[in-house]
Amino acid sequence: MESGNKELIDALNVLEREKSISKEVLFTALENSLLAACKSQYGKNDNIRVEIDRETGAVAVYADMYIVDEVVSPATEMNVVTAEQKFPGKKYEVGDVVTVEITPKDFGRIAAGAAKQAVVQKIREEERRVLFEQYRNQEKLVVSGIVQRFIGNNVSVHLGKTDGILTETEQIRGERFRPGERIKVYVLEVKDTNKGPKITLSRTHPDLVKRLFEMEVTEVANGTVEIMALSRDPGARTKMAVRSNEYGVDAIGACVGPNGMRVNAVVDELGGEKIDIIQWSDVPEILIKNALSPAKAIYVSADIESRTARVIVPDHQLSLAIGREGQNARLAARLTGYKIDIKSESQIEQEQQEAEQAEAEQYADEQYADGQYDNSEPADIDDSEENGLNTEQ
Repeated sequence: MESGNKELIDALNVLEREKSISKEVLFTALENSLLAACKSQYGKNDNIRVEIDRETGAVAVYADMYIVDEVVSPATEMNVVTAEQKFPGKKYEVGDVVTVEITPKDFGRIAAGAAKQAVVQKIREEERRVLFEQYRNQEKLVVSGIVQRFIGNNVSVHLGKTDGILTETEQIRGERFRPGERIKVYVLEVKDTNKGPKITLSRTHPDLVKRLFEMEVTEVANGTVEIMALSRDPGARTKMAVRSNEYGVDAIGACVGPNGMRVNAVVDELGGEKIDIIQWSDVPEILIKNALSPAKAIYVSADIESRTARVIVPDHQLSLAIGREGQNARLAARLTGYKIDIKSESQIEQEQQEAEQAEAEQYADEQYADGQYDNSEPADIDDSEENGLNTEQ
């Protein structure tokens, strides 16, 4: 066995500490590399192995030799006499296996190049693996990053140890970034590649809003307040339904915070995106009514089986209930899972009048078809014979 190698142990300790790579992984890579170098120099036999002492760094090469009557392959076989001479005091029989150290005197020089290459390669592989594991654990979470550069319409964001890509489709429409600007992004997906982890980021995903509230609101983070549903039109408006899991805790108030501090922090991060926080209810009619806020519904009827709802609002609130380009109604429908039909009081009255008129017309048509109405002229009756009158004299 070669003498100890303190420099090797020190180097591996530094790599383990600075690169977060297990020293055992590096030892294994070194042994495999040294074994390959040994086989290329002294024969490719499967009975050879290389061991590095984990404490001293000493390197040794061993060969497992089979005890046989007649040696055919000196590299893998040994007869009984030779074995007992090599290991005095031990008895061997044909079929036994004896381990012999065969470390060459100049083995360190022969294997140095291969060992260096193996360590460099393993370091790269382990760095990629460690990075992948680190960021895979952050998948579906919000992280902070610094805008690095623009790749076409995509944005490269530095996340600490590697970069992620904020694609054009995952950017909020109209949002502009400056190199060096710090932003919060949602880790949409992490893939392992030969060049390291490929990280796809998002600023439009609905869960970005949810995670931001978890970061800003302690009650949401610890589960006291629960976000039950969320619908989002990125950059414009978000509707979020919340409920309290603890008596006496105001779910909406907790999310809004003192003087709106908590919700405003989320709004600022999203570039001014409006956020409607409503009270969750297990009763569909109440949930739908709340979801249409800031509009006030007079009447709500929901069909659970067809997932449809009919809503009546005051005339002056119809446009508010529907929202600009239908945004308020659309977000309320996504939030509740119901297809919502919104009508004003005037529209309902008009529909009722039209329905009554149609019903009256139908009733009249049915009566006419049954013969209860006869507008024809009565037929002339010749009753001269019936009265016994004879005009012939």
